[in-house]
Amino acid sequence: MHESDPHGEQAEHLHLLMAVVPGLDEGPIEVLSEAGNGVVEYSVPAGDKRGCSANFSPSISGYDYIVAAWGSGSFYTFNLAEKVWMTLGLTPRCVGNDQQRLVYDDLGLPEIGVAEGEVSSDYHWSLKRSVSWRMSNEYLRRYLWLRGARGVRVFYYSALLPDIPEVRAIMGGESHVVRKPAEGVAWHELDIREHRGRLLLQLWASVEAVMPDLCPEQTADGIQWPGDAEPMTHARANALAGHDPVYLDDRFLEKYEQSVFYDSTPAYVWGRWSCSPSYRGQWSFTECRRVGRNLIQVPMRELYKPKPDREIVHARSFAIDPADLAHVDLEEEHVVAKVQRLLDVLLRLGDGLSALGATVGLNKSAVELTGFDRAEVAANGWLAYPALGRLAQVAPLSMTQQMFLARCKGLHEVWQRVPNGHLKSLLERAGCPKGAVKELGSLRLLQALLNIIERLNAHEEAGDAFASGKEPEGWNDRNEAMAPLFLNNDLRIADAHEAVEQCLTTLQRLGFDTANVNAGYGRALDFVLDGVINALGAVAAAIEKLLRRA
Repeated sequence: MHESDPHGEQAEHLHLLMAVVPGLDEGPIEVLSEAGNGVVEYSVPAGDKRGCSANFSPSISGYDYIVAAWGSGSFYTFNLAEKVWMTLGLTPRCVGNDQQRLVYDDLGLPEIGVAEGEVSSDYHWSLKRSVSWRMSNEYLRRYLWLRGARGVRVFYYSALLPDIPEVRAIMGGESHVVRKPAEGVAWHELDIREHRGRLLLQLWASVEAVMPDLCPEQTADGIQWPGDAEPMTHARANALAGHDPVYLDDRFLEKYEQSVFYDSTPAYVWGRWSCSPSYRGQWSFTECRRVGRNLIQVPMRELYKPKPDREIVHARSFAIDPADLAHVDLEEEHVVAKVQRLLDVLLRLGDGLSALGATVGLNKSAVELTGFDRAEVAANGWLAYPALGRLAQVAPLSMTQQMFLARCKGLHEVWQRVPNGHLKSLLERAGCPKGAVKELGSLRLLQALLNIIERLNAHEEAGDAFASGKEPEGWNDRNEAMAPLFLNNDLRIADAHEAVEQCLTTLQRLGFDTANVNAGYGRALDFVLDGVINALGAVAAAIEKLLRRA
């Protein structure tokens, strides 16, 4: 339903419906009365007796419809026809505020946005907003195929045209003409007349638009996989008895990692990291294991186990020829293993800070200090900590600067959970001036704690020596072991080009060859992750060493 300049010299109107017309070879249908109003039902049934609308059955002159359109001349409402979404098993959701739209998804696959359109509009001298509905060609044709019907556009179109010779020629010297097919079904009616010094063209028509021919479906049968001599089929894959590994670029996972519809949480199974995406218990990849920095290894037989064929086709687009792996280090650490090392050191740090606090009367559990529960991790892995999954998402060597900075921000949010108040209390118990400690941020607080504990360890002091009434020497000095944490913090807030350049200089100072970023920031992320893990590990190790002598 569309109009523009309704009362001006460029006036144009369009009302369009799609009728579901049974049969394949019955030929065209005549102009239907609903074409003019542009809705399936106009107004509401009239009557003042019980049951007077018992036989009310909305239709387009007896035909079913794709979009349920209702109007009263002032208000209009639109929805996908009940028969359509129930036949195809679609699920609706409403999006938008004032501009509300209905979107229908096929959650069985999932296929998002199968059909969508505006919910409503109204008319007061002009149409509040144009309304349009669109539907996936594949699903529309499948619905028509299931119904054994054609999709016929039933529409009305009008336009105010300049008085030009070409249109006058159609009128044959008349001021008003009506044209219909000379023989056969009257599938259109054309009306042209003089109007306000111009020519008003109006057309009512019923035009066959969509035939019930199914779209070709994606199939995993007949796919040629790299390194395989013949095309693969479901039957052949199911008969395979050996391992027959397929290697995929791990960017295969991005589709699943970046959508809330899928579960792609890594899991540590039988000494290997598994990364098998699944969809709400409907289907799952199986035995997808990470190898090397950016590879996934999966047996061909597992790849072809029940799941939508389009998912197997998706995997094929990331397949790598085994011959190309001759110079690839299949033992290189991947991002998931790095994040697990980070988690391990955070669990150690939480235990250490908790135990250290207990020696000076500060009783807080490791979970309260770092946000991670060792028992929960042992029982359920990362399931309770989605931030770990986001941090461990695919990190290609070619990752962009913005991807790198975003991951550094996520890294900072994962490790920096220790309450500043707890660190300040620890430093005050160690003898640091309260006024000086009060002004410090979290990184400086952690650095000061490391300085104090390292000095105690250097003198082989016991854990009970941590509490002191004397200000520790050099407690607020700079500690190079903490440099990666300060760098990570700088990268977290770096949004300007100049700030990034300064961070690259710091990376170079810490030993990273910045020439690597010319091909992408993947290696830079590895360096930052390793640095943060080592820095936090230094704090955890220092606390553990001190407490062993308690």
